[in-house]
Amino acid sequence: MAVNGKGPYDPQNIFAKILRGEIPCKKVFENEWVLAFHDIAPKAPVHILIIPKNPYVSFMDFSATAPAEEIAGVMRAAGEIAREQGLEEGGYRLITNAGPNSGQEVPHFHLHLLGGKVLPIFAH
Repeated sequence: MAVNGKGPYDPQNIFAKILRGEIPCKKVFENEWVLAFHDIAPKAPVHILIIPKNPYVSFMDFSATAPAEEIAGVMRAAGEIAREQGLEEGGYRLITNAGPNSGQEVPHFHLHLLGGKVLPIFAH
């Protein structure tokens, strides 16, 4: 079910539970800003979720309220993870969903890193 991407942060969402260690994940990267792990329902050979450690509901919330150093830290982490996964040569897609029209399902800002094959082109 899609979430609205705004409103109060729900500390019981699945990503909050993963960050607290209550639910396991297949971790690929962690630093002071993010935790990254394999998606349980991958849409590409490489499908990694990159979640900030701080509580943001969506990109709308993150881009409006996160300090500049945290925004830079999250984006640099995404680039580092792509390099570590060997995705730079063939390319990759970095996606975030924000709000109900996007299909956002978890009310915690996150990035999807997809690669490892030719990805379909979005219609223009």
